[in-house]
Amino acid sequence: MNSIRGKWALITGATSGFGHATAERFAQAGCNLIITGRRTEKLEAFEHVLNEKYGVKVLAYCFDVRNLNQCVEMANDLASREIVPDILVNNAGLASGKDKIHEGLIGDWEKMIDTNVKGLLYITRSILPMMVARNDGHVINIGSVAGHIVYPEGNVYNATKFAVKALNEAINLDLAGTNVRCCSIDPGAAETEFSKVRFHGDEDKAQKVYEGFKPLQAEDIADIIFYVATSPPHVNITNLVVYPTAQRSAYVLHREVKKEEE
Repeated sequence: MNSIRGKWALITGATSGFGHATAERFAQAGCNLIITGRRTEKLEAFEHVLNEKYGVKVLAYCFDVRNLNQCVEMANDLASREIVPDILVNNAGLASGKDKIHEGLIGDWEKMIDTNVKGLLYITRSILPMMVARNDGHVINIGSVAGHIVYPEGNVYNATKFAVKALNEAINLDLAGTNVRCCSIDPGAAETEFSKVRFHGDEDKAQKVYEGFKPLQAEDIADIIFYVATSPPHVNITNLVVYPTAQRSAYVLHREVKKEEE
């Protein structure tokens, strides 16, 4: 395996879910961290925990990946510190709303497109040139099984994740001839803040998504990201799809039915 001790990993959307778990997993291995997020208090508290608990260097940047200028400002600040991320985890992303296309909210659509597609592009365009110039690095994009198969009322979210899949393939082609690697990790049903955000804070709707089966946990995906990031330099895992055992596609998910008490 390829050790990441002492290296630098940039993880977007690190205040919760996959990003939070991945930052902690990397810190356990002695990897220095650059973490981003939109929630200042959570980000600063997490920065303190990572530094104190694991003794790694941590840089925290509070901004929204939808803001190109702030993405560039972060990259410029890293360059001024002579820090080139060894690993970029494009994790920031979300689903907003679950409606038929003719009933969808334009605001939800714009939020998903701007975060899932444009945000990934902004960060990648800001960081990848440094990796290419050094001829070393690893880009890991968090996609979704929603980028492989469209499901009812997924429409625009599906479209953004299909875009991530296409961009991941395109990045790999454009990096041919370099030592920079690129992978998309595409989870199925995973229990994070995902559904709560999708249903605009409705806890009941969010909980029902995970009833009757054991969904993936954030730590499961963090372990997979760590595996990809620590694979030997000559190994480029370009795409990895992972479901919970109860789920075999977007359409096939086995839920245990609770027996009524007599």
